[in-house]
Amino acid sequence: MALERIRTRFAPSPTGYMHVGNLRTALYAFLTARRNNGDFLLRIEDTDQTRQVEGAVEIIYNTLTETKLFWDEGPDIGGPYGPYVQSERKDIYKKYAEMLVEKGAAYYCFCTKERLEEVNRIKQLSGQIPGYDNHCRNLSKEEIQAKLDAGEPYVIRQRIPDEGQTYFDDLVYGRITVDNSTLDDQVLLKADGMPTYNFANVVDDHLMLINPVIRGAEYLSSAPKYNLLYQAFGWEIPDYVHCPPVMRDAQHKLSKRHGDASYEDLVAMGYLKEAILNYIALLGWSPKSEQEKFTLEELAQVFDPANISKSPAIFDIEKLKFLNGEYIRELSAEDFKEKAMPFIKKGVKGECDFDLLCSVLQKRCDVLGDLTEQVDFIDEMPEYEIDLYTNKKMKTNPENSKEMLGHILPVLEGIEEWTMDNIHNKLFELIGQLGVKNGLVLYPLRVAVSGKQFTPGGGVELAAIMGKEKTIARVKAAIEKLA
Repeated sequence: MALERIRTRFAPSPTGYMHVGNLRTALYAFLTARRNNGDFLLRIEDTDQTRQVEGAVEIIYNTLTETKLFWDEGPDIGGPYGPYVQSERKDIYKKYAEMLVEKGAAYYCFCTKERLEEVNRIKQLSGQIPGYDNHCRNLSKEEIQAKLDAGEPYVIRQRIPDEGQTYFDDLVYGRITVDNSTLDDQVLLKADGMPTYNFANVVDDHLMLINPVIRGAEYLSSAPKYNLLYQAFGWEIPDYVHCPPVMRDAQHKLSKRHGDASYEDLVAMGYLKEAILNYIALLGWSPKSEQEKFTLEELAQVFDPANISKSPAIFDIEKLKFLNGEYIRELSAEDFKEKAMPFIKKGVKGECDFDLLCSVLQKRCDVLGDLTEQVDFIDEMPEYEIDLYTNKKMKTNPENSKEMLGHILPVLEGIEEWTMDNIHNKLFELIGQLGVKNGLVLYPLRVAVSGKQFTPGGGVELAAIMGKEKTIARVKAAIEKLA
């Protein structure tokens, strides 16, 4: 299908959180449009009213806005092909469904829910695949009119050819051919007048001039039916790009139900929006270079859907964590502090040198959410065993740690201007006087002021961060603990 202008769409259902696969589809559609100076549309597919979640539309808007996937047409800003909410297009679908009935490509079905359930029950008992039995497919015009006149509720079903094959071409998966006998006469228009997704998306994509159609691979099995609808209307078939699923592992898809993180969860955990989007772009797509770190603008220049892999993409949280750390270390000191403080404040309610603390943390932080636990010793000294002073690499044990802290205490007490440089210089003077390795002095100080083996900074940095009074009080308490 050749159009003068590329037009892509992201068409989510307002059913709750924004999962990773959904955001990736939005990103790929956005990048395809931007690279080709085309249009990116937002369409809300709310045909299944029973699955709607309050506030879900706002989540969609907020997520796309936060990740800077700005749309050119949509429910909030309008456009020449609106409305962009499917529930507001009800009359449009009814018109096109009835058009298919007139063409003989669809028919009225008056089967009750109870009859359909009984048909499926009998099929299951006999080992057949559940599905509609085409009961209303060949009703006469008179029978149909009588039922309509009597006000009997109905749906409109697609009339699938009994014989032959239908194929479709996909940029990722190639040509896929299916036997028409394996396809069921799906519902196009429900009894309440609302369309099914499988009908509405075809009508909307055509009327909104969408090409290519970019969506998840879960719709591959429905694509033959879509093509039959396009053919029945006499419409050109768009190019298809079906994106492979995002998996937790080789066997399991990502699932919120099973604890897998949504976009909102990842942000709440302390992953930067830019890092999330960068990582998601690489889930199933490869650039033609070794580059892995991309800005959104860079992605828009190089993204090509032809480089999407048909293999499922495995979501590796450790890779995201590494990439996130790279982004964090590139932040300015001011930006890092702004992003880090909400997490730091969860662990530090009192006062300390937050500027110095952030400077120390930024060098070692991969996920902002880890900061809360890393700084939780600053307010209150945790309980710890004296075995913590034993460190083979530093050659420390409780006995020599007590001795070193005894040397450290008067040095710290004698520092008048409490700065990291002064603390560093005085402690290294002590190390020189004692003629010992750095770790023999600095490791006991680290444990004494933090109660931890691993901290975001060393003893000098921690002392400077916490202040003179608190540091000296903790060193004294440590000496007593080791007595």
